[in-house]
Formats: sequence, C-alpha cells, structure tokens
Amino acid sequence: MPILVIIVLMEKKGMDFLNNSLLFGMKPGLQNMEKLCSFFAHPEKTFRVVHVVGTNGKGSTAFYLSQILKAHGKKVGFYSSPHLVSLQERIRIDGTPISKIDLERLLLEVQKASTLEKVTLTFFEIMTMVCLLYFREQNIEIAVLEAGLGGRLDCTAIAKGELTILTNIGLDHTEVLGNDKAAILNEKLGIISTGQVLVRRFLSTDLDEQASKWAIQKGIKEVIPELDLSIEVLNVGAHYKENASLSLKAAEILLSVEWDRSIAVNALSESAFLGRMQTLKNKNGVLRFILDGAHNLHAMERLTETLSLHYNGKKMPCLFAAVKDKDASSMIEMLKPFVSEWYLTKTSYARFRETNELAKLLLESGIPVKKQATLSKEFLMECERDAAGSPILVTGSLYLIGAVIDILKNDFDSLSFFRGLDATTNEHR
Repeated sequence: MPILVIIVLMEKKGMDFLNNSLLFGMKPGLQNMEKLCSFFAHPEKTFRVVHVVGTNGKGSTAFYLSQILKAHGKKVGFYSSPHLVSLQERIRIDGTPISKIDLERLLLEVQKASTLEKVTLTFFEIMTMVCLLYFREQNIEIAVLEAGLGGRLDCTAIAKGELTILTNIGLDHTEVLGNDKAAILNEKLGIISTGQVLVRRFLSTDLDEQASKWAIQKGIKEVIPELDLSIEVLNVGAHYKENASLSLKAAEILLSVEWDRSIAVNALSESAFLGRMQTLKNKNGVLRFILDGAHNLHAMERLTETLSLHYNGKKMPCLFAAVKDKDASSMIEMLKPFVSEWYLTKTSYARFRETNELAKLLLESGIPVKKQATLSKEFLMECERDAAGSPILVTGSLYLIGAVIDILKNDFDSLSFFRGLDATTNEHR
C-alpha cells in the first residue's frame, strides 16, 4: 500500500478517535491519566515541569515563559489550549507545532492504550497524553503546561511541577470550579505540591490572604514579583506586561545561575501571543485590524482599559460575535464607548449566538447595527471598505478570532505562523 494512503488512513482513524471523545465532555479527575502514564512508563517524569493556572492570562504567560527559556538555550515544550486555527498549535517544541503525522501517530498510540486499559478518555485527556508522549520523544528539557480548566483535577496535574504560576482569579466556569472566587482559587492552587514554588500576582486583600495562608500550610515558597513597566512585548496592554513580569520571575527561578535578564527581556520584545491584543498592519505599516479574544467580563474589562489608555478612547468599528453561554449583553455595554459602528457575525459553529439576537441586544440599548452576516472573506473585506481607513476591532470570542485569522493568514506577515496548518473544527476548542 502506498505510504500516502497509509498516512491518510492513520489520520482518519486517529482523528475519529479524538472526535468521538467529544461526546464524553469534561470529567475532572486524574484516574485515567494515572493509568495511561503507568502504561506508557511515565513520560511525565522525563522532563522538568512548570504549570500555569488562572482565569485569564494563562496562555500569554506560558508563551512568554517558553520564549524566555528557549532564548536561554533550553529545549522547551509548550502545551496550551484552546487553539485558534489548528490542533497542532496546542503542542509545540521551541515554537514549532507538532507535525500532522506525529499527531496522528500518537493519537493512535493513545487509542490503543485506552482499549488495553479499558478507559474511556475525554478530548483533553487524549491531547494531554499525546503531548506528554511527544515531549518525551523529543527529549525536551522543560515543559510549560497551561492548565485546561482549574488545577487540582486538571489532567495536566499528572505531571508534577517544580513551579506554578498563578495569573489571576475571576468568575468563569463556575459550574465546574465553584460559585465564588475563594472556591475557584482553591481549585487553581490544588495543582501545587509541597516543596514547589508559587509565582503569582497580587489578587485582592481576601484572596491574597487565602493564598498566602495556603502556601504556608503546604510548605510552598510564595513569590509575588512587582510589575515591571519597562518590559516591551508586542501585545498591547498593561496586563501583558503583568503576565510578562510573572514569566520573568519564573524563568529567573528556574534558570538559577544561567539566568540572564538581558536575554530574557530581548526575547519578550520579539514575542507576540497571537490573537490577543494583536495588531495587524498592512505592508505600508498601516494598522488595519486589532484582534483580541476577550470572551468573558474580566477579559473585556482589560480590553477596554487598553483601548482607553493606548488608543485614547478613540471609537473604532467593531466586528463582534459571542457564544451562547457568555454574557454578551454586558460585554456590549462595556464596549459601547469605544465602538463607532457595529458589525455582527458568526460562523457555522452551533454555539454562536445568532446575529439577529445580538442585533436585538444592541437595538435595546439604542445602538444601530451597521451590518450583520455570517463570517467570510467577502464580509471581512466589506467591513474594511466601510471602515474607510480606521482599524477594525475584532473581539467577543476566541472562536471568532481563530476564524478571522484563518481567513487573513496569507494577507499579513504577522500571521505567518498559521500558514500550512489545517483548520480544525470549533468543537475541538
């Protein structure tokens, strides 16, 4: 049988296994991961591990840290979620996504193990196991693992970290993590074991006291770095400097005598976490789009702070979409002072709110809708023509950001990372 045919058949079987796992939803707990790691002779013990937990900011913090470690000559594995365009984005080594062939091959290995061990795996368990196997194969030195949800029972917790970064605490995924910030903080901190180091932000008086008391009880060293406003990162906004400050301190602790601040700061100045306060400029250097994946109230608050500080509160056209389980009404209210014209959209993904529903929310607030349509290259270009030179803010959903990036990836050099990656369905996010 020709090699190409074999690869195609592997791909179909591997992706079928992963797609079928979506039916099982989320099942917090580490029992399945313990069985799989034992079956595969514990790949999670073959490299150093850093965990990144929090409500928002996990992805950029983990990304910045991986860039700093790479700049110091370390071979770094980076695991994050969700992806924007392709599943391959979730698993990277030194910035390079896992190949399609390696992803399919390891999916089949995990499928075989699940059959032999008689365990029914969730999507995130499968992807995390693929990640650990791939990192062992590639002989990485340090893995930077972004928790998918929570911490204590997140399946990335199977890999015992020596350091954990906590970005912030907000009310999101309350149906799983708890109804208040104190409960959510406990879930996030639960990923840390005695003897580790916790690097975190200032949270609030009550939460700071709770975190510090917990650290003392568990014998954990707690480090709270000051915000370094001199840091330069390509993502716009003070919150990205906050996240970079956490990454700098974590890298300093991890690297010890190898630490070189000048190397770290230079790495950050060249690092853009894609899809979050990312600016897209044309070949003449003119700003055309601002992409931000703000999809909950905490993230939207940081977005509006940034628009006020960095764009002088200037109103601009906004391409907006939201999924059904998010507070679209409140997000719209927060954005209103910064938007000149509203363009509403959605993709074919079933979780998106209908544009007519969003239009009704706007009209109830006395705001007219400029245009609404299902997302396409044609609709994007129509919005750009209407904007008449003003940059367009794209926000409200990470699903929207991913779809827009896939459309524009060949038009802007700052999106070149996504070229050659096959788009993966929204359900995988």
